[in-house]
Amino acid sequence: MYNAKAYSAASPTSPLASHTITRRDPTAQDVQIEILFCGICHSDLHSVRNEWSEFMPTVYPIVPGHEIVGRVTKVGSAVTKFKPGDLAAVGCLVDSDRTCPECRAGFEQFCPNLTLTFNSPDKHTGGVTYGGYSDSVVVDQRFVLRVPSNLNLAGTAPLLCAGITTYSPMRHWGVTKGKKVGVVGLGGLGHMGVKFAHALGAHVVVFTTSPQKKEDALRLGADEIVISKNADEMQKHNESFDFILDAVSANHDINTYINLLRRDGNLTLVGAPAKPLAVSAFGLIMRRRSFSGSNIGGIPETQEMLDFCGKHNITADVEVIPIQKVNEAYERLLKSDVKYRFSIDMASLKSE
Repeated sequence: MYNAKAYSAASPTSPLASHTITRRDPTAQDVQIEILFCGICHSDLHSVRNEWSEFMPTVYPIVPGHEIVGRVTKVGSAVTKFKPGDLAAVGCLVDSDRTCPECRAGFEQFCPNLTLTFNSPDKHTGGVTYGGYSDSVVVDQRFVLRVPSNLNLAGTAPLLCAGITTYSPMRHWGVTKGKKVGVVGLGGLGHMGVKFAHALGAHVVVFTTSPQKKEDALRLGADEIVISKNADEMQKHNESFDFILDAVSANHDINTYINLLRRDGNLTLVGAPAKPLAVSAFGLIMRRRSFSGSNIGGIPETQEMLDFCGKHNITADVEVIPIQKVNEAYERLLKSDVKYRFSIDMASLKSE
């Protein structure tokens, strides 16, 4: 074991603060990574404040962070995929049982025995896993990803959650050139959805309640912007979409968007509204439409996503902050006061 610097919270009401944690020394299959940047995900905030206590109670102290980009500093004797000096990334998963049908199919995110990057039982230490708000991390090579060398590292970090969350359903539902794709909500997830849909060759329409976001939506790759509160604008697109990505976590009328799908069109929800959404049966059955959900992706698909980003030079739009401003960033996140993700420069942790 070795000591590592980190930022952690001691209780649901405690601010994140400097803390020393213990990490395992690399075993034969492990990669040790110096963390250079770590993105801030809304799930970090939920976990720190124990807002998901019903299905994922928080164990304190908690070190959040599952959007990790860094440089390999040490590898175990059996590691073949990485060497010291390589750029590497770690997303939401650091292990799984590797034997279940989901794992064998490359869908580790659906493994019933997966190990999350933070606040998950740690089979090595007996405690819980600690995330990326730290100076280093040790992860099995099978859950470490290669980072294209041409990408901005601060903007790459959010790809490990926001990126794969939006890329995966687009790949699953066949978004390609010639398809008409809608993106509902232009936030941390939605802005990535626009970039991916554009790069995949689709005609991209952004739905937003904020007219002031029009210019930004066009800059990100949208072909059209629809103000969703405008019934006439919405009606113009009735029954015309092949695929719609809904990235809104606030309560909203999902049927409005289902009705915009053409026959056999799909709407995938990646936002997470707190309350159940009412879905009209006739909106689905009369056009053989489908309504689905998606979270992240498995390791193979996440690597595919990173390679795609390298090819198309795609990263998240980020505001880079020092770790000392993380509590302020959480408060701003609650107000959606960021374009479009926070990325922590972990070099700032060295001064602690």
